[in-house]
Amino acid sequence: MRFAFNGNIKFENHLDFDVVIVGAGLAGLYTALHIDKRYSCCILSKEGVDTSNSWLAQGGIAAAIAVDDNPSLHLEDTLIAGAGLCDRKAVEVLVDEGPMDIQTLISMHVPFDLNEDGDLQITREGGHRRNRIVHAGGDATGRETVKVLAQLVYPLSNVKLMDHSFFIDILTNEEGAVSGIVYADKEDRLGVISTRHVVIATGGIGQVYLSSTNPSIATGDGIAAAMRAGAKLKNIEFIQFHPTGLYSQNPEERAFLISEAVRGEGGLLKNSKGVRFMLGAHELNELAPRDIVARAIVKELERSGEDHVFVDITSKDEEFLKNRFPTIYSECLKRGINIAKDWIPVFPVQHYLIGGIEVDLNSETCISGLYACGEASCTGVHGANRLASNSMLECLVFGRRAATKINESLESASPLTKPMIPDMPERPKISPDYAALRMEIRQLMHEHCYVIRTEAGMKKALKRVTEILEYLKSGYSSNKAYVEALNVASIAKEILDAAILRKESVGAHYREDCDNKCTI
Repeated sequence: MRFAFNGNIKFENHLDFDVVIVGAGLAGLYTALHIDKRYSCCILSKEGVDTSNSWLAQGGIAAAIAVDDNPSLHLEDTLIAGAGLCDRKAVEVLVDEGPMDIQTLISMHVPFDLNEDGDLQITREGGHRRNRIVHAGGDATGRETVKVLAQLVYPLSNVKLMDHSFFIDILTNEEGAVSGIVYADKEDRLGVISTRHVVIATGGIGQVYLSSTNPSIATGDGIAAAMRAGAKLKNIEFIQFHPTGLYSQNPEERAFLISEAVRGEGGLLKNSKGVRFMLGAHELNELAPRDIVARAIVKELERSGEDHVFVDITSKDEEFLKNRFPTIYSECLKRGINIAKDWIPVFPVQHYLIGGIEVDLNSETCISGLYACGEASCTGVHGANRLASNSMLECLVFGRRAATKINESLESASPLTKPMIPDMPERPKISPDYAALRMEIRQLMHEHCYVIRTEAGMKKALKRVTEILEYLKSGYSSNKAYVEALNVASIAKEILDAAILRKESVGAHYREDCDNKCTI
C-alpha cells in the first residue's frame, strides 16, 4: 500500500517550505539549527518538544574529549559492541567529528555537569573502556539539551515549529524524488506541505513492544511512511533491550529507565539472594554491553522463576545519589524505593531501535530529497548492538551532516510547485478496536521477538501480525488511531521478517535455535 491516507480525501491546508523536519527531539532540533537562515524550515512535532525519546534520555553523550581518551579508542569500543556489523566509515565519522559537536553544544550553553574544578564531569557506561560520557542535570541529559536547543529554535525567523501535527505520508514526483508530505493538524484537518527536502527524525518504535522506555507516541510513523515511499530499511531486527527498566506490575505502561550510568557509578546487579550473577560472566561484569547483560538477566529469571532482578547502588550515600541521579532518586522514592538503602527492582525492556531507514554518510536515503537521522535512521554506526550514549552523538553528527547536504542542494534549487496527489481507489471504512489490535501485536512481539528468540515463535507471531496488517490495509478510518495501528503492524512485520531471515545469533539478535549461540 503506497499511502496510509484514503482516496478522494479533501486537503484543507497547503504550505510551502524548503525543508520539512519531522520530529522535535535532539536530531530534529539540531538539524534545524544548522539549516541556512536563507531557507524556510518547518518542524512537525506529534506532541511537543517535551515528548520524545530525546527528552527522556538519561545517561549522556559519548565523545572522546578526556585527556586520556582519543577517537581511535572510541572507535574500537563501538566496533566491539557492534559485533562486527558496524559500518567502519560511519563510526569513524562519528568518533572523529563528535567532539566538535560537543563543543558546539557547550557554545550553545547546554548546562553540562561540572566537577569541583569547573571542568566537564566525564563518566563511564557499559562497553566503554574510558570515561567519555558527558551529562547534564545529573541524569537528565536529554531534557536539558533539548530545552536549550528548543529555546534557540523558537526565535528563528526561518523556522516554524508546528506541534500537535501528525505526519502521515511522503509525496514523490514522477522522478521518484520528494515533492511534499501529507499531515494532519491539531484539529485533525489534512494538509499538504510542498518541499523537496524531508528529514525523518521521528525516533523509535517502542509501541511495537509490550514494555518500553519510549513514550506513547513512539509508533514508528516516520519509518513506516518512508517504507511506503520506497525507502530501504537496514538492520531493523536489531532491537536494543535495556537491561534495567524499573520493574512494574503494569508492563504495558511506559517503563522508567534505571540508567546504565547507575552501574557506571558502582551499581551492582544481584538476584533476590544477593548473588552478583554478572560477576565473571564478562570481563566488564555489570558494565558488559547491553545485549549480554539483558540476556544474562533473562536467563537468571528463567532459572529463578522470578520476574525481576535488582540493581544495588547502596554503596553510595544519599547526598551523592540525590545529586548524581536526581530524576531516578525522585521517581524511585515516589514508588517507595530509597535507592540509598533499597535495591532497585529491574527487568529488560525495549529501549532503542538499532537499525532503521538506511542512509549514507550525509543521512540521505535512496529517495532523492529524503533524509533520516537519529533513532529512525540506520547510519551503520551501531552495527548489531548500540554502544551506550552513542545515540545522542549520532543525532548531532548526522543531523548536522544532513543540514549541510541540504544547504548545498538548496543553492541551485528551482521554485517549489504544488505536489500532485495521485488518484487512488477508495478503501471501505473500518472501525475495529485499534487499542486492542495494538496490544495484541505488542504481546506477540514481547513473547516471540524479545531478548531471546526462536524461529518457531517468530513465525507464529508473524502469521498473526500479517493478518492484522492485511486487514488494516483493506480499509480506512479517518483518524490518527488507524494510521498509528497501521504503522505499528507494518514495522512489527518488518522486524519479524528480518529476524527470521537472520539465522545466526549476533549482537542484540539472539537466536536460541541457532548453532552459534553465545555463551550467555
